[in-house]
Amino acid sequence: MADQAKLLNTDTMVQRHSYAARLGHWVTVLCFLAVTISGIGLFFPSWRILLSLVFGTPQMAQVLHPVFGIGMVLGLAVLFVKNVAHALPEKDDIQWFANVVEILKGREHEVVEVGQYNAGQKALFWKIMGLAAALLITGLIAWQPYFAPYLPVALVRLCVVLHSLAAFVLILGIFVHAYMAFWYKGTIRGMVHGTVTRKWAAIHHPKWLRKVEKS
Repeated sequence: MADQAKLLNTDTMVQRHSYAARLGHWVTVLCFLAVTISGIGLFFPSWRILLSLVFGTPQMAQVLHPVFGIGMVLGLAVLFVKNVAHALPEKDDIQWFANVVEILKGREHEVVEVGQYNAGQKALFWKIMGLAAALLITGLIAWQPYFAPYLPVALVRLCVVLHSLAAFVLILGIFVHAYMAFWYKGTIRGMVHGTVTRKWAAIHHPKWLRKVEKS
């Protein structure tokens, strides 16, 4: 009973994210916002006023867009190194997807025991990393005036289209990620302070909590 009371004590914190992981995450967030605003403004000429308000001029936004993009990729690289071991597929992930309807009803803890990350978070992790790689490759090819002038025009144009499509899908994925972070109350605290309550961990990531307590 005493152990259970301790587990549900919301004042007892558990370390969830290291400083390096949090730094990589927030660098990624800031660069993502900058690269998204500049990218949308460049894609839609009618939004040029937005670029002028944020970056000073549309020309400056065009210069900074790839720089922020590389910053985002570097932040994601840190997150990849820190989290790839926790994002590998496990047998329980099949059960998670099989019960996704119940999970959307908020009954995740009743149908599957989750470790560091659930199957949905793992899938989103690989989706974001794959899209980031696609954005980096296509962005470098289309980067004026450094690489694009030395490559076939058809290839550059194709990469511009693929870059735009990848960016659109990535933006949707990031919005889903942000929504889920707000939906699961207490999640954002982990990425701000690095700690979560034991109650939160027991509900959403019980397998991970047991592992932490044993270490």
